[in-house]
Amino acid sequence: MEQTPILKRLYVGGLAHSISEAELQERFSKFGKVSEIEIVTRKDEQGIPTKTFAYINITLSEKELKRCLSILNKTKWKGGTLQIELAKESFLHRNISLQVNRTTSYLIQMVKMKMRYKMALKKGLQENCKGK
Repeated sequence: MEQTPILKRLYVGGLAHSISEAELQERFSKFGKVSEIEIVTRKDEQGIPTKTFAYINITLSEKELKRCLSILNKTKWKGGTLQIELAKESFLHRNISLQVNRTTSYLIQMVKMKMRYKMALKKGLQENCKGK
C-alpha cells in the first residue's frame, strides 16, 4: 500500500553551532522533499552560542518519517547528539488559527443574521401585499 507524502515540521536539536542549511538539507533530503530549514542559535549574555537547533519542513510518508527517526534520532553528528521529533505547534501558528476560527465564526453569524433579515423583510412585504 502506497503512503501519501505529507508535510511535516521536524524539530532537530543537538546541532553543532556551525551547522549550515546545506548540511541539513543534504542529511534530511534522503527521506523526503525538504522545503524549508530554520536554524536557531541561542546565545548567552556574552553572545556565546549555547544551543543550536533547527526546524525542518519536509514532505514525506509516515514510513519515511519512521525511517528518518530510527536512523538519525540520537545519533552523533558533528560533535552533537541529534534529537529529532515532530515540532510542536508554534505559539504564532496557534494564535493565527484561533483568529481564523473566530473570524470564521463571526462571518457565519453575520451571514445567518443577513439571511434572517432578508426572510423577515420578504415575509413583511408579502403580508403588506396581502393586506391591500
